[in-house]
Amino acid sequence: MITNMNVVASSHELSSSTVRDFIALMKPGVMSLVVFTGLAGMVVAQNAGAGHLNAFQQILTLACIALGSGAGTAMNMWYDRDIDAIMTRTQRRPIPAGRIVPDDALAFGLFLAALSVMLMGLAVNFAAAFLLAGAIAFYVVIYTMWLKRSTPQNIVIGGAAGAFPPMIGWAAVSGDVSLQSFLLFMIIFLWTPPHFWALALYRNGDYAKAGVPMMPVVLGAKHTKKQMLGYCLLLVAATLALPLLGMAGALYAAGAAALGIVFLHHIYKVMGDSSDKWARKTFRFSIYYLFVLFTLMMADSWLRIPI
Repeated sequence: MITNMNVVASSHELSSSTVRDFIALMKPGVMSLVVFTGLAGMVVAQNAGAGHLNAFQQILTLACIALGSGAGTAMNMWYDRDIDAIMTRTQRRPIPAGRIVPDDALAFGLFLAALSVMLMGLAVNFAAAFLLAGAIAFYVVIYTMWLKRSTPQNIVIGGAAGAFPPMIGWAAVSGDVSLQSFLLFMIIFLWTPPHFWALALYRNGDYAKAGVPMMPVVLGAKHTKKQMLGYCLLLVAATLALPLLGMAGALYAAGAAALGIVFLHHIYKVMGDSSDKWARKTFRFSIYYLFVLFTLMMADSWLRIPI
């Protein structure tokens, strides 16, 4: 009897562990930011009068964006399992740690991709479904399978995959793509290099060991920091383009300007820092930056205080 109880307990523990590992394949932390920016695109589009979704469609849109994000990261981990096993930061992921078989991870990712795109097309609209499919394919094929291991510009071009969510949210509401949704795309596209290069600066040794040609590995820290400054300046300009073009009000304009100044201050500190201190701080701040910026964007779309 005791033996049977132990077997049941062990089976339950294994089952719970497996579920957690499949959730880990979806990178919940990354997914939260992806879903949040998708929500922002949806909210801003509705408040701008671009269209309307009922409550069920809104929830389903966010669920599809989440599933699509999880599909991409699962297939990314499947393809990158060789370098994940080498890098200290990624060695404990489910596949290199031996908790999930690679073929199961691939099947899981393909299933999530098909499910998310199909549901988006049938329950929302085909424009949003097409963009979601494009984002998944871009991340898996263009970034993961091609760019990541072939060029130090990998994160620049590949960053487009992570910039799709607000455009998908907008398309879910309106059924098309507008200038404003493209600007939301550009904000995340320009945010990605300084965000990710801050991580690459203090994880430089990991990438070098795995043979991944991140910019600090190939061109050095000094060149990377200059590139971070350039992209941060372009990012601030893109964020301020919304109020300048009449697409946002005073609340967003003031917040975007203040956030931009703080981000540039972080980059300035990184440029003069020979240690990892400010690179780590900048990486963490960049995540808060995007959350706050898109929160301001949504709040502004409701209030729309004129400039």
